[in-house]
Amino acid sequence: MTLAISKSKNSTTYYVKQSLYNDGKITSRIVERLGSYSELEERFGKQDTLQKARQYIKELTIRAKDEERVIAVKYSTGELIEKDRRRLFSIGYIFLQKIYHELGLHKICSTIADRHKFEYNLNTVMSRLIYGLILFPASKLTTFELSQKLIEPLLFDLHHVYRSLDVIEEEMDFIQAELYKNSAKIIDRKSGVLYYDCTNYFFEIEQAEGLKQYGYSKEHRPNPIVQMGLFMDGNGIPLAFCVSSGNTNEQTTLKPLEKKIISDFKLSKFVVCTDAGLSSTDNRKYNSMGERAFVTTQSVKKLKKHLKSWALEQDGWRISGKRATYDISMIDNIEYIKSRAEFDDGKIICPQTETFYKTRWIKEDGLEQRLMVTYSVKYRDYQRNIRAGQTERAEKLIKTNPDKIKKANQNDYRRLISQKSVTIDGELAETEIYSIDTEVIAAEELYDGFYAVCTNLECDPVDIIKINHRRWEIEECFRIMKSEFKARPVFLRSDDRIKAHFTTCFISLLIYRILEKKLDEQFTCSQIVRQLRDMNVLEIPHDGYVPAYTRTDFTDSLHEIFQFRTDCHILPFSAMKKF
Repeated sequence: MTLAISKSKNSTTYYVKQSLYNDGKITSRIVERLGSYSELEERFGKQDTLQKARQYIKELTIRAKDEERVIAVKYSTGELIEKDRRRLFSIGYIFLQKIYHELGLHKICSTIADRHKFEYNLNTVMSRLIYGLILFPASKLTTFELSQKLIEPLLFDLHHVYRSLDVIEEEMDFIQAELYKNSAKIIDRKSGVLYYDCTNYFFEIEQAEGLKQYGYSKEHRPNPIVQMGLFMDGNGIPLAFCVSSGNTNEQTTLKPLEKKIISDFKLSKFVVCTDAGLSSTDNRKYNSMGERAFVTTQSVKKLKKHLKSWALEQDGWRISGKRATYDISMIDNIEYIKSRAEFDDGKIICPQTETFYKTRWIKEDGLEQRLMVTYSVKYRDYQRNIRAGQTERAEKLIKTNPDKIKKANQNDYRRLISQKSVTIDGELAETEIYSIDTEVIAAEELYDGFYAVCTNLECDPVDIIKINHRRWEIEECFRIMKSEFKARPVFLRSDDRIKAHFTTCFISLLIYRILEKKLDEQFTCSQIVRQLRDMNVLEIPHDGYVPAYTRTDFTDSLHEIFQFRTDCHILPFSAMKKF
């Protein structure tokens, strides 16, 4: 701030003037009118008047740098706002930006730029694509348009977005390797257990080409699909991914990506946990070499006859830390539970909270592995409750709208409906006869509460159960990408750009998961994403930004973790630039 003098024919007036830098232009404004020279003498004294006035202005400058200063804003009811000037900006991305820089993505982009010749800033383009996926997921064109809502100006054109996708695809492996190395510096990477799963994404087209091929769609859509395989570490953080054509057998996608992890990430000792659909005998043998191991789900229904008989036997079940064995057909009997306590420490267990197990070693296709079957009362009751609801829906359909009954898949409630086209006497019936199929229900009830896994680990069964119980997190990763990040349908045609799209999806998921961990998993995915999207500020010309969002427990936690605040009454331009 400086002392400004305005002279006219009859008077001289003194002001406090402040220079401002905004949108690349230098402007100025009058902060305070000090008055005529006589008014200055009255205020500061007749000795060294101008020197004291300048000292006062110097003190104002120091106070202006204080974040807790009071800013008075004047509004006019008759003055129009500036035409074609954006005044509302999104700032939720600056918290994502902090993690983006902690992961060294700006340096990764700089390294890539050194290897390629292009005129645009790859870091700016990639960061906008990532923030866009989390805050306002849409096509690349819409993401480009909505990126103008961010408080930092858009410094690239739309064609730069598409050109950057080609570069991102080419450097896909390098980006993943560098992200793993950098992420280990800011968050615990529990690489001792790795979870792998595969899903697919559809295209709203009919002609299959390149990666876009017809295959089994997990959403039962009649469209070409691509597949994405994802490795997640034991902390729920994405580790690596791959993209394959829609007609590729999922089981064949695991080994190539795992080999890449071993070579690029320098990992050699880990346990791979998958579901049964991804764990072929070949994959299990591969993860029985070196210091690797596997844990995979196993369908009890698909076990060989002698193993299924052993798995469903009522007696011989154990609990971790107990010597006694249990008959699961008797565990609802409190007297029986009391009698089994005598074999141990005398403490009576609560069957509803315990997981019973039995285990044995088997050898199939030249591979020795450990089959472990668990039984849970809670899981049994859950399955029966689900089936009871499905039975109720089936009964209602039979009564109200039997024409809607069609052949159903194994999880559809209509599988519980039996259809007969003949009478009791064997004659052809005039109309179809529908009823609840009690035989199907009885057959399914045999497996209620049972769950099986196969492994080559020799550790405590409880540790194996704990490893397998975290598989839900990788399924949640896919759910987040599909629902919150709207990674489907994919609007790109080129295979290279499709891979680049999933690279940005992977990075966005990684940043989101790290943010979730920083927040101690206090908030749901929808709460985090929704409130980040709602964090807007209103620009007050020459003064700063006023928060235009609701302060909540989430925003308080966010500011506490990142150690800066955007929820003050007004944020000076200088403060926002620091963020």
